[in-house]
Amino acid sequence: MARINDNFLKLKAGYLFPEIGRRVGAYSEANPDAALIRCGIGDVTEALPKAVQEAMHKAVDELGCRDTFRGYGPEQGYGFLREAVADNAFKGLDISADDIFVSDGSKCDTGNILDIFGPGNTIAITDPVYPVYVDTNVMIGNTGEADEDGRYEGLVYLPCTAENNFVPAIPEEKVDIVYLCYPNNPTGASATREQLQAWVDYALKNDAIILYDAAYEAFIQDADVPRSIYEIEGAKQCALEFRSFSKNGGFTGVRCGYIVIPDTVFGTTESGEKISIKQLWSRRTSTKFNGASYPVQRGAEAIFSDEGKAEVAALVEHYMANAKLLRAACTELGLKVFGGENAPYVWVACPEGLTSWDMFDKMLNEANVVITPGSGFGAAGEGYFRISAFNSRSNVEEVCKRLKALL
Repeated sequence: MARINDNFLKLKAGYLFPEIGRRVGAYSEANPDAALIRCGIGDVTEALPKAVQEAMHKAVDELGCRDTFRGYGPEQGYGFLREAVADNAFKGLDISADDIFVSDGSKCDTGNILDIFGPGNTIAITDPVYPVYVDTNVMIGNTGEADEDGRYEGLVYLPCTAENNFVPAIPEEKVDIVYLCYPNNPTGASATREQLQAWVDYALKNDAIILYDAAYEAFIQDADVPRSIYEIEGAKQCALEFRSFSKNGGFTGVRCGYIVIPDTVFGTTESGEKISIKQLWSRRTSTKFNGASYPVQRGAEAIFSDEGKAEVAALVEHYMANAKLLRAACTELGLKVFGGENAPYVWVACPEGLTSWDMFDKMLNEANVVITPGSGFGAAGEGYFRISAFNSRSNVEEVCKRLKALL
């Protein structure tokens, strides 16, 4: 009989969002007339920008004509998109098109990057955290078993709390790989330039690599908050950056993102030889990936057109206005509220006496609103819940009314 990867058996219950889906599905089946509003999973609701639609239609028309048809594209991404990303998203930061690898989304990249790192690395994870970072390390065998709080043996957990504004302290011990996500999912927190500089300095001192998830950079409102880790001196020697078109361009169902890997980031072999991370990722990509589709990459390119930039700005404004409404409603109820200022997530302390899943069930059963329990993001998330601002304005206004009626 075929042998399975036993590491999968270490995973706790189901992945967070399927478990939410299971509970919501059971409730909907029992209450088919319930007017549910979903503010749980961070899925966008508004239509694709017109510039994106037009670019994708044009690309499909090209594929419909033999003279302009395209088959396999370059696995690393078409040059037109890689150049558009370098010239716009990283202008002035000395990032070249060759540093950019196009994918079908940053979720995939943050998991797949582990393919090129060997066993024995000490890995630091913030807590609470986007579950993909933890679960993919479990799957690949980088952890032991989980304790009763869901923390896995072998990972270094970096607590993110209200006391440290959800930006963790630099660890006292040496780690080899550290995951950072700012603006943060789930807490909505942002990191200052000084805080990120401290992390880069730590990485350089300890020969560590920072895996920096900047999927929500488009939602930053404060001009002093860095949008890229490469704004920080020394980051090009120690950091990889993950970005996505999912939230700013509405690509959650279209699927496109990219990872940035400068030439100057290295790992070592068991014998101590320095190896380019970019070289390994390019080889991995060529072997395991056939590239995002041509129409999708043309659509992503259109985000950087003048029309696309204006339309994306309008989408960001819409979702951040939703976040402001949700923050205000929770604040008026006397709840402790975080996030929602430079990120589309509002992180709220549960009312006294309620656990995260208690609050999830209360909101679902009594207000017909789906939220995300904080404990699903890690032990340090217990006592909080996340509300997503990705929704229509009318739905968000209704959620605010239901919150006030409930609490």
